[in-house]
Amino acid sequence: MNPAEVKRLRTESVLKELIPEALSSLEDPYLKGLCVTDVECKKGRYDAFVYLDKMMLDEKEQAYVLSHLRHVERHIQNHCMAAEGWYRAPNFHFKFDERLEYQNHIDKLFDKVSSELEKGKK
Repeated sequence: MNPAEVKRLRTESVLKELIPEALSSLEDPYLKGLCVTDVECKKGRYDAFVYLDKMMLDEKEQAYVLSHLRHVERHIQNHCMAAEGWYRAPNFHFKFDERLEYQNHIDKLFDKVSSELEKGKK
């Protein structure tokens, strides 16, 4: 692992802690309770993709959350810069995390296959 990768991973780790802090300081109840599942910084750390848990939000609420996150992005950047002493923070791109649903689907498929194998042995 080269030093640039270490810096990128450290930045991702710090952002996973700072972004929820910044969201909790907002007045909007939808944004206040969001859970950040992962942060991925691009190679130059100019852009960061922030993955959020859907937490039982329907399509309309998800659209609301994403639109309001674009409006408060600057507040989140300022919070990160102030907390870490950075002179620049990455541009945030917010997305809902589909990986948990995908993993649950795969687990169900494996359970189904194992139950079919058990039936075949009996």
